[in-house]
Amino acid sequence: MKLLYAEDERSLSEAVVDVLEYHNYRVDPVYDGQDALDYAETERYDGIILDVMMPRRSGLEVLETLRARGDATPVLLLTAKAEVEDRIRGLDLGADDYLPKPFAMGELLARVRAMLRRRADYTPDLLTLGNLSLDRQNCTLSVGERRCQLPKLEYRMMELFPLNQGVCISTEDLLVKLWGYDTDAELGVVWVYISYLRKKLAQLEANVVITAKRGIGYTLEVKP
Repeated sequence: MKLLYAEDERSLSEAVVDVLEYHNYRVDPVYDGQDALDYAETERYDGIILDVMMPRRSGLEVLETLRARGDATPVLLLTAKAEVEDRIRGLDLGADDYLPKPFAMGELLARVRAMLRRRADYTPDLLTLGNLSLDRQNCTLSVGERRCQLPKLEYRMMELFPLNQGVCISTEDLLVKLWGYDTDAELGVVWVYISYLRKKLAQLEANVVITAKRGIGYTLEVKP
């Protein structure tokens, strides 16, 4: 799951991003409303977290612009505890939920999970193909009784394949989605992680394989 998180308080942003990434969300942090709008219009996100009070554009302005342009991405607003008017206006503008600040990280995670479940294109926590299952709650691959816990990057790569079933994902796209636009990592690191996943699929005796189509990319397919 990929989130956009807009918060101008850097220390809070860093703490929240650390928690979200620990729970296997991919997060693009931005620090003002204009950047939030720019990112939301150029990237596809599963959910957006907007602080109401931000420089350049407020979270409410960003939300209003997105909804006016037909963007239905779920939005969670972070509001000052006393600002009831902001919460009412945010909900009227199309926010899916709000969370008063300061907040507990556990409640933030619960609100994010609830927000994502309400998406029109919500996908379940258990993804399956062939005899293989990927549990998105605990990052576990399984075939029958055989199970394998995936490290963070392997899980994020593996998740992309059943979520894009039948679509070839290029090496370049995998690099950007997993390591970010500004990464110093080389394309070779993608091949290394593909190799890790292939070995685990073989160990589990899965009847699915990650296939490579020269010049196009990778896809997850049931063995013929």
